[in-house]
Amino acid sequence: MPRRALTTLALAAVLLAGPGGCSRGPGDALERYLSRLAGALDTPAPAADNTAPPLPPRVAALQFEVAADSIDALDFLALRGCALQVTVGKRNSSLGRLAAPSQRLLLELEFLRLAPACSDRLREDGRDELAETLDRAVATKREQLPVRIYNATLGSEEFRDFWRAPAGLGNYPEATSSEPVSALLTLDALAARWLAGDYRADNQAFELLLSTIARGDGGALLAALTLQQEVLARADTVLARRGAAGPLCPGGLVPGEVDVLRTVVRKFFVGEVQPWSAAVDRRRQQLLPPLQALEGRLAAALPPNYATWRRQRDTALAAAGAPRQHVEAILKLLADCPGGPGLAPA
Repeated sequence: MPRRALTTLALAAVLLAGPGGCSRGPGDALERYLSRLAGALDTPAPAADNTAPPLPPRVAALQFEVAADSIDALDFLALRGCALQVTVGKRNSSLGRLAAPSQRLLLELEFLRLAPACSDRLREDGRDELAETLDRAVATKREQLPVRIYNATLGSEEFRDFWRAPAGLGNYPEATSSEPVSALLTLDALAARWLAGDYRADNQAFELLLSTIARGDGGALLAALTLQQEVLARADTVLARRGAAGPLCPGGLVPGEVDVLRTVVRKFFVGEVQPWSAAVDRRRQQLLPPLQALEGRLAAALPPNYATWRRQRDTALAAAGAPRQHVEAILKLLADCPGGPGLAPA
């Protein structure tokens, strides 16, 4: 028997034996498929480039500077008789000026909610000039509200934690929760309500929402898609190299390597990689819509640094199409082989 035929039979036996005690993690499954694909086609795979998923800039680079308004110079004692007096005192205190963006937003919402009644009270007392100053401050704060919401949400430390890649993917996305999705949906609904002029807010509930988002799996999603893109791009290169060497089935003949290739693709790509890829894509479709809705709602407030990060992130998210592109590369290589692709799961 020719040496190449013996090699093909030996390789087929190893493939059909399965991965044995190998780890079933996504990285192992992808690398296992790449290795078997390269072996089946007797074509070397490119080395890994270990691409890291993108991470937002540090929060200091994402925060939008908000200009001071006229009420900051106002002595809160001048607001006697108004519930707003306490709010102005809190926001003008040293703690208020150093408050986290989320707490600063909550103070601004409280100010906007209480200011109209205070303005009416000041006019009743004949303090029209102070009422006009307060009205101007309200108008300024309404203009600044999208930026305040952005600073407390998309530009916050909690959202940076949301996008931080984990040390390892483990069994991702099997263990994911619906909580981050619900939190994002609720946050977008709150932003819509606040921007529409309803300034009610539950301080504790808002902080809990941000805490839930911080524990979310945006970073794991990016890491999974980056890994998938990197390995399948190398697999595409293997297929392209083999195709450049000549037809896989010259003259309509089906060499042994074609059967091995089909077995590899069925067993390791269709059987292992594709189910994981489909689960990752389902998670992408859960997480992204509420996040993109919030970004769209705050579009006018997004600073250049955030826009740059979002482009990098969306490029990584677009890697969800890598499995489809890889299937197309396989079909192209097998196009001249009798019997069609023959890649349906057994």
